[in-house]
Amino acid sequence: MKCCFKGSLRFAVLLALGTTAMAAPVNRVRYDLVVYGSTPSGIMAATTAARAGLHVALIEPTAHVGGMLTSGLSYTDRGDTSTIGGLPNEFFQRVGHEYNEPAEFGFEPHVAEKVLNEMLRDAHVEVFLNSRLREKNGVQKKGTRIDKIAIGDGRTFAALEFIDCSYEGDLMNQAGVANTWGRESAAQYNESLAGVLPSQRLDLQFRTKVSPYRADGSLLPGVSSAPKGEYAAGDKKIPAYNYRFCFSKDKANQVPFPRPADYDPSQYELLAKYLPLLQTARGRDLQLSDLFLIEPLQNNKADFNNMGAFSTDDIGVNWDYPNGSYRRKDEIAKAVHRFDEGLLYFVANDPRVPASIHKEMNEWGLAKDEFIDMDHWPRQMYIREARRMLGEYVFTQHDVLDDSKKADSIGMGSYQLDSHNVQRVVTKDGGVENEGDMFAADQPYEIPYRSIVPKRADATNLLVPVCISATHASYGTIRQEPVYMILGQAAGDAATIAIRDHVDVQDISVSELQKKLTIEHAVLHRPS
Repeated sequence: MKCCFKGSLRFAVLLALGTTAMAAPVNRVRYDLVVYGSTPSGIMAATTAARAGLHVALIEPTAHVGGMLTSGLSYTDRGDTSTIGGLPNEFFQRVGHEYNEPAEFGFEPHVAEKVLNEMLRDAHVEVFLNSRLREKNGVQKKGTRIDKIAIGDGRTFAALEFIDCSYEGDLMNQAGVANTWGRESAAQYNESLAGVLPSQRLDLQFRTKVSPYRADGSLLPGVSSAPKGEYAAGDKKIPAYNYRFCFSKDKANQVPFPRPADYDPSQYELLAKYLPLLQTARGRDLQLSDLFLIEPLQNNKADFNNMGAFSTDDIGVNWDYPNGSYRRKDEIAKAVHRFDEGLLYFVANDPRVPASIHKEMNEWGLAKDEFIDMDHWPRQMYIREARRMLGEYVFTQHDVLDDSKKADSIGMGSYQLDSHNVQRVVTKDGGVENEGDMFAADQPYEIPYRSIVPKRADATNLLVPVCISATHASYGTIRQEPVYMILGQAAGDAATIAIRDHVDVQDISVSELQKKLTIEHAVLHRPS
């Protein structure tokens, strides 16, 4: 359907604005494209459209660009790297160049931020930091078209097209686009990986029975008194969040793990009870890798992530994050921060932790040259899953495992179907169980354009490449940053075509989009 666009299109010559991602550009009256959220997906979308000649505003709620790639997720979950083409591949190549190596997937956060800022600057994207969408009435629409969005400080950004690249989907939600959160039942889309699950990953489970009770009979912190629910039943619970850490083994570049001001060792009582039982069960001294997933990075650093039955995932505290107020979201982020900061100090210092782990842990420290403005703490909590759009096509586990080819493919994924635990509950025999972990291997699969497009009745000039239209089961493979980046590039190109042809995003020529992506070296299909 043809649309009437107001405002001039600027495809010919980019103005020499001289702005960078670190600068404070002038707020224009109107843009061709507004991208909300400078996640890696948002940066790919904005850069792609700006290179095509659009005037693009990239709006970021925090003080830094890059989302998780600049906040500790430095050892990239990438799957089959042959599926990563186009602008995302350019990013990894440029990061590799910083180390005089080919494409690099294990990099330092500050290097990723440097490269992403350079890409935005070179494309003349206007970046607005510390600019959070107004919590109420932040989106103004005319019919099915978004006209402008408002920031909390009163600034407004009008545009012809919008792309929501935030992890939370706040713009999408305020625009009235149908969405969901939590876990579908197995019956809803006939998915074997939906709903409440039996454990699939022993490495995320308690390996031996441990009592969840204190001496007085009360439950230990972190254990839910609620039933876990019937197998295959849906719920509104979501996978646990945590922080991804960049630690250094170089004593000259370390900051010791600090004792939190409100440190409460009782929060880790379950872990203290479990460790000696685990050591007996294993029949060996415990290692740091029994508590953390440790992936090597450049320059004697490592990416520390959740591993084992009790680690950095603060299970169960985030269930109301997707639809929580900004205040509630901030409270949850602070709660996860407190939990993780206390855990690091506990593991490094508490006498109930085996000496073998103490020794290893104290070889590491927070990297002194990372996150300097945050006392070396990652800036972004790892939001593994929040809202998910209900768009033109809901992507399910069958699209990954059974029907992986798509005529309207705009990119590929390849990481396993993966979910972290959702809840920690008491078992019938008086032990503890983590529930919600999921792992299913797959082959590279194709992602359809329809899954980043809202229903026509909801919005006709909005694309959503992060909180895409997918079930919980399938989102477990889509939620990897390279896939977000791939979809971000496709969204940037789709917005460019929609503006040029004066059509709704539902009506662009997908074949032309695919040709454009192919010219840009994106990978859309599996080889015959």
